[in-house]
Amino acid sequence: MDQGILLDVASSAIWLIIELSMPTLIFALTVGLIVSIFQATTSIQEPTLAFAPKIVAVFFALIIFGPWMLTKISNFTTNLLTNINVYLR
Repeated sequence: MDQGILLDVASSAIWLIIELSMPTLIFALTVGLIVSIFQATTSIQEPTLAFAPKIVAVFFALIIFGPWMLTKISNFTTNLLTNINVYLR
């Protein structure tokens, strides 16, 4: 396997990981910011209040973006397996 091809596959995989993690991270960060502002304004310092809404937001994001994520992973895997003869040369 040529080093250039290996670097292309690795960079594509890393970009795919970043692309797939963005929706859940954005949801979690947004909810975390809202909860932090709420805690600061009301002086409620309950530790579970910081984590429970984030978990719900991540599950919500996975429900919304799950089919898109699965399609992206399937396309990447299909591309990888159909071009395996090029990678193994």
